[in-house]
Amino acid sequence: MDTGPEEPEDEEPVRAGVTPILIDDEMKRSYINYAMSVIVGRALPDARDGLKPVHRRILFSMNESGITHDKPYKKSARIVGDVLGKYHPHGDSAVYDTIVRMVQDFSLRYPLIDGQGNFGSIDGDSAAAMRYTEVRMDRIAEEMLVDIEKETVPFIPNYDGSLKEPEVLPARLPNLLINGSTGIAVGMATNMPPHNISEVIDGILMLIENPETQISELMTVIKGPDFPTGAHILGTAGIRSAYMTGRGPIRMRAVAEIQELKKDRQQIIVTELPYQVNKAKLIENIAQLVREKVINGISDLRDESDREGIRVVVELSRGVNPNVVLNQLYKHTQMATTFGVINLALVDGKPKELNLKQLLEIYLEYRMEIIQKRTLYDLRKSEERAHILEGLRIALDNIDAVVALIKGSANADQAKQGLIDNFALDEVQAKAILEMRLQRLTGLETRKILDELEALVKQIEELRKILASDELKYEIIRTELSELKDKYGDIRRTRIVHNTENVTDEDLIPEEDVVVTITNSGYIKRIPLDTYTMQRRGGRGIIGMEMKEEDFVENLFISSTHNYILFFTNRGRLYWQKVYEIPEGSRQSRGKAIVNLLELQEGEMVNAMISVEEFAEDKYLFMATRAGTVKKTPLSEFRNPRRAGIIAVSLDEGDELVKVLLTDGKQEIMMVSKKGKAIRFSEEDVRPMGRTARGVRGMTLEGPDDEVVSLDLVDETTTLLTAVSYTHLTLPTNREG
Repeated sequence: MDTGPEEPEDEEPVRAGVTPILIDDEMKRSYINYAMSVIVGRALPDARDGLKPVHRRILFSMNESGITHDKPYKKSARIVGDVLGKYHPHGDSAVYDTIVRMVQDFSLRYPLIDGQGNFGSIDGDSAAAMRYTEVRMDRIAEEMLVDIEKETVPFIPNYDGSLKEPEVLPARLPNLLINGSTGIAVGMATNMPPHNISEVIDGILMLIENPETQISELMTVIKGPDFPTGAHILGTAGIRSAYMTGRGPIRMRAVAEIQELKKDRQQIIVTELPYQVNKAKLIENIAQLVREKVINGISDLRDESDREGIRVVVELSRGVNPNVVLNQLYKHTQMATTFGVINLALVDGKPKELNLKQLLEIYLEYRMEIIQKRTLYDLRKSEERAHILEGLRIALDNIDAVVALIKGSANADQAKQGLIDNFALDEVQAKAILEMRLQRLTGLETRKILDELEALVKQIEELRKILASDELKYEIIRTELSELKDKYGDIRRTRIVHNTENVTDEDLIPEEDVVVTITNSGYIKRIPLDTYTMQRRGGRGIIGMEMKEEDFVENLFISSTHNYILFFTNRGRLYWQKVYEIPEGSRQSRGKAIVNLLELQEGEMVNAMISVEEFAEDKYLFMATRAGTVKKTPLSEFRNPRRAGIIAVSLDEGDELVKVLLTDGKQEIMMVSKKGKAIRFSEEDVRPMGRTARGVRGMTLEGPDDEVVSLDLVDETTTLLTAVSYTHLTLPTNREG
């Protein structure tokens, strides 16, 4: 039965005053609000005064309470309570931790709060509880609040609307640059390094003199960050990047010196650490690395730091190269760190990455604004005072009539109105006359009023000139900054060390001659050359190496620790090592298996070694294979080998590389085959070829069983001795034959 169209289901009625929204939209909106609250209200500094809200509220609250540098200390708990109750309802630990950091001279380049008590240490020790410590504003912090009472900054309601707090401080001090800032917001972070106040002021003055000054010019006076813990900055590349773009890695290194002890022992003394490095954790880390044998040669480690400064002593074992140990400490510990600069600050309430010039321009523009507002305030107050003094002058000029009028009046209102009507005064002037004490009628007091009025007239004229002239405002900024420099300027603590961006182990290895040996079975070692000094043993000699039975020394040569050794294998590949990277052994030691030193492929053996100081353009490598192929390649072709080896010569199947010679391209070459066949020819007959070329025919062999067994340079002054395998005889032959 047809019942007609179905009735729609009843929708849930919407209550009055309730607006339905999608949960996705609400989550998005709420998270954006939260993110902006963290960015603007907690984590990022304002580019004008360089302070986050909590820092600003602490300084303002202390200033309001009169806890200045020349007043007695007050309990930290009292300050925390005032800030929490009035301006910053985010928990007492947040406020106290901020106060602690503002006290620490290893956290801020110029501490803003003067503390008394335990405020932690560079070892990571926490501060004492707030009920035990005492604080007051530091002298330099008061520069941040100068002129705040002159309507120079906007005031906004506090969290509950019961009080007013400054949106920003007047900041006569360029705080953002001299103290830096660190903070993690939502989706962004800031990490601004501190600077030397004298350098920053010089940079601002340079910008005042020439607004078109380039960042490269500013860097001639602002050398780079100046960290409170000193240390060294390695190179200027990171500084330049940070100043040009707002981001850049600044490599820092601890300051250490090597001291000589008795009995051929030495020690490393660390006196300055990179910024934000925990000294106790650093020492613990060094000890752990020594136990794990990552760092060798350290016999003792102790902390001798005191009130005078940091002193970490690293004693070394006898015979250890201290430069190598120091380089290992830099490589494996926080004695060398990187400070990643992110110059992110709030500009007009929005986060923005700023380069050096922008940071200075924002400060300069803000100070111009402060001086403008301060001058307007001073002008208004001066005009108001001058207006009153003008009324008093009129009254003094007509004192008898004024006194008679006041005496004849029934009350104060009548007297005030009479003064207004009879002497062309306004209500403010009339009221001031009525409130004037009788002692002001003396001649001396009258003179004071007239002198004050005269001075005010001149002051008003000067203030109007300042308002009309940017140059006069800039002159005021120059004067104020010069005063700050005289008061607080100090020498740079962090030294910028140039040309040390890429320090390697080689830079710290002494250059000395060594003997390198490799045996037939593939064991290699190096020994200092002075090991083989004159023996005075009646010709008996000394043991140079202990070897397995049937093993023998195949290659021996003298080289410098800073030279390169090129290893050529039977498969035509080249491997590359520095001499100092070859393990050092004793006279009796066998050495290290070369297969553990080089990444040789299966079945690959080293057939030739060449020692070179540099990959010169006028040198060549001359190679010969078993099949009689020769090739001459410029040495410079081999300057960039890989750890896994590179192709030195392309070989036919079944062929192998026999020997390699280092030449100047003009030598005479002698090749000898297994069956006693020899050939001598000029190296110039072989044209230079690329690294991967196969080469050309060097000699024709005697049948399939013959092969090249030797390659050598002709020396006209010597004799060549050959051993002919099929006769087992040794015959002297002239190289020319």
